[in-house]
Amino acid sequence: MKKIAILGSTGSIGTQTLEIVREQKDIQVLGISAGSNIDLLERQIREFSPRLAVVWEKEKAKELAVRTADLPVKILDGMDGLLALVNIPEVETVVTAVVGMIGVVPTLAAIQAGKNIALANKETLVTAGQIIMPAAKEKGVSILPVDSEHSAIFQSMNGEDKRTVSRILLTASGGPFRGWKKEQLANVRPEDALKHPNWTMGSKITIDSATMVNKGLELMEARWLFDVEPDQIRILVHPQSIVHSMVEYQDGAVIAQLGVPDMKLPIQYALYYPERRYRDGQRVDFASVGSLTFEKPDLETFTGLALALRAAKEGGVLPVVYNAANEYLVARFLRREIGFLDIPFYIGEAMEQLGRIKEPTLEEILYTEKETYTYLEKRLNRS
Repeated sequence: MKKIAILGSTGSIGTQTLEIVREQKDIQVLGISAGSNIDLLERQIREFSPRLAVVWEKEKAKELAVRTADLPVKILDGMDGLLALVNIPEVETVVTAVVGMIGVVPTLAAIQAGKNIALANKETLVTAGQIIMPAAKEKGVSILPVDSEHSAIFQSMNGEDKRTVSRILLTASGGPFRGWKKEQLANVRPEDALKHPNWTMGSKITIDSATMVNKGLELMEARWLFDVEPDQIRILVHPQSIVHSMVEYQDGAVIAQLGVPDMKLPIQYALYYPERRYRDGQRVDFASVGSLTFEKPDLETFTGLALALRAAKEGGVLPVVYNAANEYLVARFLRREIGFLDIPFYIGEAMEQLGRIKEPTLEEILYTEKETYTYLEKRLNRS
């Protein structure tokens, strides 16, 4: 019986992880957490009987404790609660499915406690990869990617000498606005950007896909996860979303992982690695697909991706500024307070003003996040 904890059990990745638990019947969920969705969290508690449940918002946690008073579950709140969750002694794997930099501290704590990480929180490596990866190596724990692209790269490297990797070919769907020009994006509304052509995801990551910021974050994550230089990662727009990513080797061979767009495949692979479990679901019908196409990304239109390439190459805390600015700006866009093109514009402005530290500590990383929020709050409020 595998024993896991899930950071972010009410989100897209978290709920799909619990679907796999339901289907496979040999995983015990000892801890779960949510931001504020206590209605769904209560249902999860009653179905999966975790020992501990954590709610980020203190008042919501108090309400949940009253609702679940009939159950043998402990309810905690905030960062202290998340740290208690990842330190449950029997937990073997922590699924990090929270969105944003909130995942950095508990992920590092889980590694220090000797837990394997099923990583769906890309911001952890984007902002603190230089701290997370050495810590995982020191503790001898595995970081198993849950993102479909990073899982594809991981699978394409299985059995290969990592030193023979020439480059990584990171695929992108292109999002709902593939082929559009910048002037067409000026009046994009949140409901337009939330219509992804291939994937069903949470609202934040769906907006990131529409701006192609998500692919920039994935490039920065891949740089740390697979120990390659940013120049060794090439982004290819692949609108069919069948080839989830590829690895090219020194002899010219390219190995790819293909499949239908379904996040449950990489989640299950991370939970059971190195075993491949059977699972129901659609299979690729190549005759029906007909053709697979690839094209270069449009960096002039999707300037958020171009900024990510700069942040990846320059390093230091610049990826922190990039990520924090994007988190802040996407939230304001979803509230209709700024326009779609304001997202990359103000990311770029924040990068020009902040991000001077070259070898940041964890404290400096977390400070830079707050500094970025403060800068943008003042900047937008005086606009």
